[in-house]
Order: sequence, then structure tokens, then C-alpha cells
Amino acid sequence: SDIIFHPWKKEDNGNQTRVILYTITLTNPLAPKTATVTETQTMYKASQESECYVIDAEVLTHDVPYHDYFYTINRYTLTRVARNKSRLRVSTELRYRKQPWGLVKSFIEKNFWSGLEDYFRHLESELTKTESTYLAEVHRQSPKEKVSKQSTVRRRKRAHTHLRVPHLEEVLSPVTTPTDEEVAHRIKHVAGSTQTRHIPEESPSGFHLQSVSRLLLVISFVLVLLVILNMMLFYKLWMLEYMTQTQTAWQGLRLQERLPQSQTEWAQLLESQQKYHDTELQKWREVIKSSVMLLDQVR
Repeated sequence: SDIIFHPWKKEDNGNQTRVILYTITLTNPLAPKTATVTETQTMYKASQESECYVIDAEVLTHDVPYHDYFYTINRYTLTRVARNKSRLRVSTELRYRKQPWGLVKSFIEKNFWSGLEDYFRHLESELTKTESTYLAEVHRQSPKEKVSKQSTVRRRKRAHTHLRVPHLEEVLSPVTTPTDEEVAHRIKHVAGSTQTRHIPEESPSGFHLQSVSRLLLVISFVLVLLVILNMMLFYKLWMLEYMTQTQTAWQGLRLQERLPQSQTEWAQLLESQQKYHDTELQKWREVIKSSVMLLDQVR
């Protein structure tokens, strides 16, 4: 919606450029409902009127997560194959302005491909409707017009077959093709081939659900690991406390078995109590030291 077409401008190198502004609707739950888009189209001078058009579209989507990290290059190659028939070939590439880290890059690429497939499925649907409308108009014509039209197609088809090859050899290579030697070979292959990229039947939302499920799985695993570590720490602290309480109760029971009857026994009792207190003090120091070490490990 809100489409604004700026006029074509001819560049010094012979190419023509124009800028298109529009708004798209997004279905990603992690993104806003709408986003503005700036699309810069470049029609190369190798394009031949009524024969072949090659247009590169640089697409910048604003108001989406990490929109300043990437942009899209779509190449549209429209080739005439008959009087009333053309072949449209689209190649695309995701380019980065800044290099994101692993998880963000995976998020960008999955959403990029799902959104792109949804966009071109919609384009295919609209072209199919246009084709159906055109065929319906052709069928409503009189039989004489159909016969004259078919004969014209047969006569002109041979002529265009000879004219098309030199024009196509001037067409630029696909987006990802780096060398000039592959240009002519690839364009000839495009003109005579109907190979297309296989699009899986999975819905675009499947990509988002898959990425979200993996992220939830990782978070769940980390939480379970933290719970296990906390339980182990609690168990060790509880065992230390239990051992100290047991030793204290057992020593108290020993002291209450029989009261001393003489001064010598009282002196021995006091000496044993002093040793007991020294031993308990040393044990508590070890308990505190062990607790501090466990806390440092948790950190």
C-alpha cells in the first residue's frame, strides 16, 4: 500500500534507475504489523525493447528487527519467447551491511527466505489471474481472428528465434555470477530452460515456529541445568549442617553419661571440654571454608 513511483532517470553509463516507496504487511510475531520499504530499481542498458529486460531491485526494509544489518538484491529477467508469451526468471541475494553474530544471522536468513517466498507466491498468484483474464479474452474472439492470430504467431516465431540470441548475449549475468565468461552461457541456459528453485510446501510460519521452538529448547535445557546445580549445592550444605548437629548432640550425650565425683575428674572434664571446643572451632572453620568454596563455584 501507499505506493509512490518516482520517474525513471537515465544514468551516464546508459542504465536507467528509479525509486519506489511502499508499505508492506508483516506476519512475523516478532516484528511490527507493517513496515516501509525503499526499492531502488536499475534497468540495464543491455535490455532490448520487446525482447528482453534485466532489472535489479535493491530492497531496504525499514522498521524490522536488525534492518540496518542487511538488504536484498532481486534480479528480474523478462524474456520474450513467443508473440504472446514471456518467461520471467528471478534470482535473489541477501547482502549484509554489518556482520551479525551467529544466532542473529540465522534469525535474519530464516525470516528473509520465508518472507521472500511468501512475496513471490503472491506475485505468482497475481500473474496467474492476469493470464487467466487474458486467455478468457482471447477465447471470446471470433474464429477468423483466432486463425489469423495463430498464423501470425507461427510466421513471427521463426523471426524472433533468430533475433533473440544476440540480444540475450548482452544481458547481464545473474546476481551471484562473478565472471564475464559465464554470462553468455547462463543467459542462453535461461532462455531455453524452465528450471526453477524448488519451494517447499511448508508454510512461512513454519520457519518462525521452528526457530522459536529451538530457542525455547535451549532455554529449557539451561534452566534444568541450573536447577540441578542448585539442588546439588543445597544437598551439600544440608549434609554439612546435619553432620555438625549430629556430632554436637553425640558429644553432649557423652558428657551427660556420668557426673565427676572428685577434683581430678573435674579437671579431666574441663580439659576434655577445652579440647572439644577447640575441635568444634576447627570443624566450623572447615564448614565455613567449604561453604565459601561452593558459593564461588556457583558464581
